[in-house]
Amino acid sequence: MNARYPLYKLGSLSVLAVAIALAGCAAAPEYKKPEVGMPQAWQSTSPFREAVPGDHALKGNWWELFQDEELNRLEQLVATQNQNLQIAAARLEQARAQVSVSAAGLFPQVGLQAGAARQKTSADRPLSAYGTTIQSTVQNNVQLGFAVNYEADLFGRVRSTVASAKASSEQAAADFENTRLVLASELAADYFNLRALDAEIDVVHQGITLQKKALEFISARHELGAASGLDLAQQQATLDTSKTQLELLRNRRAQYEHALATMTGTPAPSFRLEPALVKMSPPAVPVGLPSDVLQRRPDVAAAERAIAAANANIGVARSAYFPTILLGANGGWDSTQMSNLLSAPSLLWSLGASLTQTLFDAGKTSATVKISEASYTASVAGYRQSVLVAMQEVEDGIYGLTTLGNAGKQAEASVRSSQRVLDLANDRYTGGLDTYLDVITAQQALLNNQRQNVQIRGQQMLTSVYLIKALGGGWEAGSLQAAK
Repeated sequence: MNARYPLYKLGSLSVLAVAIALAGCAAAPEYKKPEVGMPQAWQSTSPFREAVPGDHALKGNWWELFQDEELNRLEQLVATQNQNLQIAAARLEQARAQVSVSAAGLFPQVGLQAGAARQKTSADRPLSAYGTTIQSTVQNNVQLGFAVNYEADLFGRVRSTVASAKASSEQAAADFENTRLVLASELAADYFNLRALDAEIDVVHQGITLQKKALEFISARHELGAASGLDLAQQQATLDTSKTQLELLRNRRAQYEHALATMTGTPAPSFRLEPALVKMSPPAVPVGLPSDVLQRRPDVAAAERAIAAANANIGVARSAYFPTILLGANGGWDSTQMSNLLSAPSLLWSLGASLTQTLFDAGKTSATVKISEASYTASVAGYRQSVLVAMQEVEDGIYGLTTLGNAGKQAEASVRSSQRVLDLANDRYTGGLDTYLDVITAQQALLNNQRQNVQIRGQQMLTSVYLIKALGGGWEAGSLQAAK
């Protein structure tokens, strides 16, 4: 063996083997997506249609499920004019550019240098050797050269940095999608809050119209002596209360209108959304399986990518235990005359390598590794927490729509019953069988039940929006790969 492999070659092979072994120690741990316990089904999906293959996920512009052209228009404005979305898009561009910055470390860095100078040396400068005569000289110095530098990434520092940057870029992409989903759902929620107030304002306005007619009726009876001043005052107080409530509702509507203006990137004084009575019927939402949220929630995807970045950062921290090896090459020409610059005597070059190893840093490297490992542990916990929150939000949406559907039916029955009570109270008062206080009570009960019915329908729309948001909207985790 020794005759075939000289000792210096065996030594070189040994050094190479040790370097490879050390590189394996420095590399980041193999990344594995953390396991999370997922239930097999939601607790209740009775009001939802069962998803079929290819139909369990919401597609693209999920707000179009509500079939409201005004909502569609506002959502498009959010997508193009919302400033928070512009911030998120800029951060995504930064993260993607950082991948290119990190990946540049995998390749040699090449530089070019050129210069020309005319200089005079001093006749009184210190002697470089005894017995020599110092003279002042004036001469030119023309240089042209290049340099190549490369870090031999034997211990994976650069590769781990690139892996971390890529995972962070994918996290930024998921954060951008989550920002877009949050803004779209917030706009839809504010829009349906405003439309619910339009419906409630209409109910109160109708109640005021009826109360005004009742006041005219009582006034006429009072002038004839058939009604007391108390009856007249009670009806006037009821009317004034309803007018106060109407003004408060209008104030709340204006606040939602101003919020919509800001979300669509429009100055509030320039934005106007005319009152309208829209269909307040929640769409059928295909909820799919609990495991789907892992693929369909951008915030969950962002949390998982944060784990991958933290895992790669462990490799970056570990690489500080091992040497940094730099390879360099320099070359060029140096002459006192431009005409002789590219001649053979003017040629100069150098090749070299350097190795830098920290021998003592008072535990700094070990502490840095512990910090990266703790960051990884925290990222895993954050991911699992995001999954738990997703499960909670979907269950809240499913249960909420179920109970609100039942409450809506009861509220409609209450409105019908209240209307019958008011008709009977008016008849009995006109016939002299009851006091007007019974009529006032019936009026208030009807108005309250009508308002409650409208409020429940508004809550149904909001819950539908929040359920769609909880399911991830129209986003899929596969788009992260497509965005690379």
